[in-house]
Formats: sequence, C-alpha cells, structure tokens
Amino acid sequence: MPTTYWKVRPYVLTGGRTRTRQPLLVHTLVSVPYYDAVFASGLLPEARTLYEQARSMQSVAELSAVCGTSLGVTRVVIDDLAATDRLRIHADPYTSPFDDRLLERLRDGLRQLA
Repeated sequence: MPTTYWKVRPYVLTGGRTRTRQPLLVHTLVSVPYYDAVFASGLLPEARTLYEQARSMQSVAELSAVCGTSLGVTRVVIDDLAATDRLRIHADPYTSPFDDRLLERLRDGLRQLA
C-alpha cells in the first residue's frame, strides 16, 4: 500500500510571514554547521527536507527546488532556522566584476542598433 504524504499550506510553514529578517538572494549559500537528528525529527516534513539538504552547502534556489517549496517560503524557513543557529547563512562573496561605464556603453550601443 503506497504511503500518502500531505503537503501543508505555505502559511503553515511560515507562520503567516512573508518577509525575512535579512535579505536572502537566490544564490545565497546555506549550510548546517552541525546536524541534530533529534531537532530534525521535530520539524515539518518540508522544513526537515530543507534542513537535511543543507548539510551539504547549497544555494537558496537549490534548496527551494529540492524541497518543492516556493522561494518565498524557503527564504522564511531558512531565516527561522538561522535564527535558532541551526543553519548558517554565508556572506555573499560575489561583487559585480563589471565596470558600470562598460555596461552603459553597451546599453547605448544596443539602443543605437534598435
């Protein structure tokens, strides 16, 4: 007999919240500093999957895809887990390697072609 899985509504996962305390971009990396199986067993299935998948460093977008939740819900769940020090949100090391003047010249050139 197949097992039935019930998906909960997004507002149940987020407690009705839609915003995070800190900005989480789609490429922001997240990891679990130390895995706690007892803590994981008390989470809702979607949050547990996110927590378990973050054991290997992944981006917010990757976690959202693996867990099957929207980016907004994933961000809020990550923010909640980070607030309890269960997840580590890594600082964004990426800065734009592009020169703004070059991008403006490119834009202007494309406008002239149009």
